[in-house]
Amino acid sequence: MDINEEVFYGLLLALAGFLISMALTPVYTHFAYKYHFWKKQKTTTVDGKSLPVMTKLHAHKFKHIFPTMAGLVGVLAVTIVTWTFNLDRGQTWLPLVGFLGGSFVGVIDDSINIFGSGHGAAGLRGPVKFILISIVGLVLGWFFAVKLGWTSLLVPFVGNIEIGTIGMILVFAFALVATSNAVNITDGLDGLSGGLAMIAYAAFGVIALFQGHVLLFGFCLTVVGWLLSYIWFNVPPARFMMGDTGSFALGAGLGVVAMMTNSFLLLPIIGLVFVVETSSSLIQLCSKKFFKKKVFISAPLHHHLEAKGWGEAKIVMRFWIIAGVCAILGVYLAAVGGAI
Repeated sequence: MDINEEVFYGLLLALAGFLISMALTPVYTHFAYKYHFWKKQKTTTVDGKSLPVMTKLHAHKFKHIFPTMAGLVGVLAVTIVTWTFNLDRGQTWLPLVGFLGGSFVGVIDDSINIFGSGHGAAGLRGPVKFILISIVGLVLGWFFAVKLGWTSLLVPFVGNIEIGTIGMILVFAFALVATSNAVNITDGLDGLSGGLAMIAYAAFGVIALFQGHVLLFGFCLTVVGWLLSYIWFNVPPARFMMGDTGSFALGAGLGVVAMMTNSFLLLPIIGLVFVVETSSSLIQLCSKKFFKKKVFISAPLHHHLEAKGWGEAKIVMRFWIIAGVCAILGVYLAAVGGAI
């Protein structure tokens, strides 16, 4: 295929992802209301402390029925399109399995949140989620290094550095775990994580296209297609939430795509907003634990800005703009740094 055919192929997959997601959304909505997929508001931090600021900021959202686990729509749409039109052992099998592996962890967490009761109803404990997503990362990292033969890591402007099979498995697992948690942490405002993930997938899709990985490019655009549908319903005020089912799927898939394009070191640039959001939560946690004081009014950063008086739409739009600039910079660095 020439470049025009390759782009057209990816756009068709994006359209398929969008249309299937739009068709599945009423089905999800029917079951979400029938079986009460209501989101329970989080009121404690990972260390068991109360969250008075965030509870107050988002109290209005939980005064009415607020379904979660809408990520199931995206998981089904991306799986249907990829399995039917775009499945390939070398390019799309691993991202799809990473996507599904992340969603599996998220489904467990969301199911406990929706149907659980008592102290554990907020979902899986942080260490349990970390262990489960780490297992997914290590298993897929083994496949990446051993079965696909990737044992070197590209350092922009330097070249490929051999890190060996074990090193690659660990780097792959770190990429998947870090990105999964980063997207999950960022999923706190209507449309925020969906828009940021869409921009990041589009950027890595462009990198994959110019590398000649047309099917991987198609996978990225399939996810973009789903997210266009999701954002249609999730811009403020949101109709539903993707839940951990969607955020862990998006994060795991994004980490795999970054590794498949040999652009791991560009991931913090293209996903800079995710990095900042996660870092703000880590800084807050460490400061409270060791210094008994808070750096931010509430963490992650988007909640701090909310507490400072920024409107939700303002935060989301400006974070999207920053992500767009970072995506452009990341693709440029991929081009001049040797990834393309």
